Amino acid sequence: MTTLPWGASRGICSLVVVVVSALLLSMPVHASSKNSKAKKNAPKASAANHRSTHPGAAEARLIEVYRLTAAARVRDALKLAQALVTDYPNFQLAQLVYGDLLAAHARPVNTLGDVPAAQAQAAQPVLMELREESQMRLKALRERPPIGHIPSPFLTLPARTKHAIAVDASRSRLYLFRNNPAGLTLVADYYVSVGKAGTEKAVEGDARTPLGVYFITSNLDPKSLKEFYGSGALPINYPNALDNKRGKTGSGIWLHGTPPTQFSRAPLATDGCVVLANPDLQQIIRTVEVGTTPVVISPRLEWVPPHSSRAQVKPFEEALTAWQHAKSSGDLPRILSFYTPDFNSFGKSLPQWMPSLQSELGKIGGRAIEFKDLSMLRWTDESDTMVVTFGEVPLGTRTGKTKRQYWVRRGNEWKIFFEGVIG
Repeated sequence: MTTLPWGASRGICSLVVVVVSALLLSMPVHASSKNSKAKKNAPKASAANHRSTHPGAAEARLIEVYRLTAAARVRDALKLAQALVTDYPNFQLAQLVYGDLLAAHARPVNTLGDVPAAQAQAAQPVLMELREESQMRLKALRERPPIGHIPSPFLTLPARTKHAIAVDASRSRLYLFRNNPAGLTLVADYYVSVGKAGTEKAVEGDARTPLGVYFITSNLDPKSLKEFYGSGALPINYPNALDNKRGKTGSGIWLHGTPPTQFSRAPLATDGCVVLANPDLQQIIRTVEVGTTPVVISPRLEWVPPHSSRAQVKPFEEALTAWQHAKSSGDLPRILSFYTPDFNSFGKSLPQWMPSLQSELGKIGGRAIEFKDLSMLRWTDESDTMVVTFGEVPLGTRTGKTKRQYWVRRGNEWKIFFEGVIG
């Protein structure tokens, strides 16, 4: 058996203490002894590990480096870290951890990124950002969504909506769901960066990420983009109707990647976009659909059992059904009772929009209208808003216009403040 010099042993022990402390604060609270035993008996890490293509592969390998270090399997951790930085040389956090593992053989390591004092001053801003990134990644391990729960805004999604996205800014995390006949299933989650100034975008140039319910509107060809945006971009429809109603300004909010020299960015680092590592973004681009994929961006997601929110929205469903019956009847005064005085449809006030409504009623001719591919998403902050998308199909026809409505709850009543044709 090879015996390490006393100084190396002391350095490695101090590193183990640092990593154990981090993991004790961030490990999943539901980890079982059975899982722990499985990890203990798992094959040793090898530098020959090939780059994995599964979602979040690089992050998973980094977390395994942490776990091996915490278990005092520092040689295995070093091999895995070396393989990780070989596969992802621009992964700065992984490089920092690899450097700590190397340094621990010569001296005590007292914190993540324990660089020599001569270099620490100049590197302090970068070190702080990397430590914050590390903590957010570890935090996501501990604060896992309850199994089978979904974010509260997702009420009803039609079969044609294959996927949904939710971003939790407090955790620097993006969650990707698949929409199955049985409901939403979480399939992957990723570390993300948001605005330098945080969230709740209000004006152009405020370096904040918007909060609300949005939809992916296009998939930009990476060849048309600057390197800054990485492997692609998925724009969302900020400002939406609620943002416009509140006077919010700005544009160009995208989900996009990072430059070739940068694997990921600090938790608060963008001009308002949601930024992912390029491999993670590529996985999302290959998965989601333009036009139908909702993107909820929340300061802190509330996770609920899939059916718990439905009982709470029964009054809204009754209001939507009443509007449907009024529209089918062609009773104009009754229909107008569902709209707010400050209603807007792509810049048209209620009086300006009236001729379009009357024209529609003439074409429907008193026939019942049906909803196709109904989607209901709820956004609650200082007000309670429903974002409803559906195909409006008059009885006896196969197709109709795709519409989106925004409803607001005022007291015990729901009213429409936006309605427009989107397809």
